Amino acid sequence: MRFRGYLVFIGLWSLLVYSPFAHWEWGGGFLGTGGLHAIDFAGGSVVHELAGAAALATALYLRRRHQLERPHSVPLVLLGAGILWFGWFGFNAGSAVSAGTVAGYALVNTQLGACTAMLAWMGIEWWRRRKPSGVGIATGAVAGLAAITPASGYVQPWAAIIIGAAAGLLCYSAVHLKDIFHYDDSLDVVGVHMVGGAIGVVLTGVFASLAVNAAGEAGGWTQLGRQAVLAVTAIAYPFVMTWIILWATDHTVGLRVSPEDEETGLDLSEHAEAGYQPAETAVDMTSDGVVAAPGAPTATEAQ
Repeated sequence: MRFRGYLVFIGLWSLLVYSPFAHWEWGGGFLGTGGLHAIDFAGGSVVHELAGAAALATALYLRRRHQLERPHSVPLVLLGAGILWFGWFGFNAGSAVSAGTVAGYALVNTQLGACTAMLAWMGIEWWRRRKPSGVGIATGAVAGLAAITPASGYVQPWAAIIIGAAAGLLCYSAVHLKDIFHYDDSLDVVGVHMVGGAIGVVLTGVFASLAVNAAGEAGGWTQLGRQAVLAVTAIAYPFVMTWIILWATDHTVGLRVSPEDEETGLDLSEHAEAGYQPAETAVDMTSDGVVAAPGAPTATEAQ
């Protein structure tokens, strides 16, 4: 994606997709307390499903990269997942907006959901591939975090374990849908965040307990139906709107970079800098760290 296209797209998406949907669910709109009474504690629909559906629309619209690459750095994947996991406690427990019983449930449920999903993902990967992987373990943990997010302040800890296990198993399968439908999702946002968020939103309708959060809703068939409507809406609306925004952006400032720029790499073609510079692919740099234009003095020459 061109950087200028990205700036236009993300601005429009924030205004036309995220903001309205956040109001519909959290601001007294027709999905939340102002109408349907579907519940979402910290953003399984508003955050994860919306982003995952938008990622799917974008991957389909832009089409596959010409050159697919394996994960660049497994240690960085694990470091990033650890930082994300740590921050998630504030994300979920902080959604209680006060220190108390609900925040305590949210914190404990966050840990249980992530751990259970991580173990479930590791187990099925170990069974299918005969070897567990670090990237898989990290991805499973994030899937569990996404799934427990809408339920964290509404369910008992034992229910968080069930939700985490469901996320680990189902998100593992969902990630491999890209091999069937051939869309290019390098970070598995569709399988982890869209599917994980939907799992959590729906299962919240099964396990929600007024003993945990009196401001919520009791789980049951009625609440399950409400949660299903929320889950479907949180996929359909952002997918359609994202496609419209992509089309409009593409026909004004342009979206997809040229094959030549893709081959060069967007660091160089879009920003004139190199994020990584292995010796075998080193490029000339000016003294201020910018890729040198033809004929310009390099840093060595300037010295």
